[in-house]
Amino acid sequence: MFTVRVFTFSPLQENTYVLISGREGIVIDPGCYGEEEQEALADFFTQNGVQPKILLQTHCHLDHVFGTRWLAGAYGLTPLMHPLEEKMLQLAPSSGLMWGLPFDNYQGPLAFLEGGAPVSLGDNHLSALFVPGHSPGHLCFYCQAQGFVIGGDALFRESIGRTDLPFGDHATLLQAIRSQLFTLPDSTVVYPGHGPATTIGYEKRHNPFLRLP
Repeated sequence: MFTVRVFTFSPLQENTYVLISGREGIVIDPGCYGEEEQEALADFFTQNGVQPKILLQTHCHLDHVFGTRWLAGAYGLTPLMHPLEEKMLQLAPSSGLMWGLPFDNYQGPLAFLEGGAPVSLGDNHLSALFVPGHSPGHLCFYCQAQGFVIGGDALFRESIGRTDLPFGDHATLLQAIRSQLFTLPDSTVVYPGHGPATTIGYEKRHNPFLRLP
């Protein structure tokens, strides 16, 4: 089974997830901003004997890639993302300047995932779900065996991802949530890119953007 750990990083309060399987880990959306936050994540790996093996990006808005360059370099990882997110990664530094949060962007090889692609670490498995709208190539990562999904910025507790950023689309996001996330069991825990965890069933009942009759 995966052990799920969350770290909240940067002034934008982004949730970085580490999924641990034995002594290995998957890091999703490394948002550590600056050396102090990088050291906090590195210390966690060292103290718990965890070796990061896979680096996943739900999407590549600035707050989700602040730590990508550092993590990839420190642990010899190649970021995995949907191919439509490559252009978002390239735009991230200019967004950082607009937010007053300059950073050194990742520049190196990339690997790509499409919706439906499996991601495995040991005997534990995730499935990539294509949930665009907040960002054009946004992915969520679903663990069917344990009933959770790493949701990025698609779905939050009683909210959804903003769609006023470049290449965002509100109608696309609503349709993707309904077709890709709301088809999961109601008990599925959603670990979002910001804020507290929720469940699919709770969002069906209470999310004002998506509440079903």
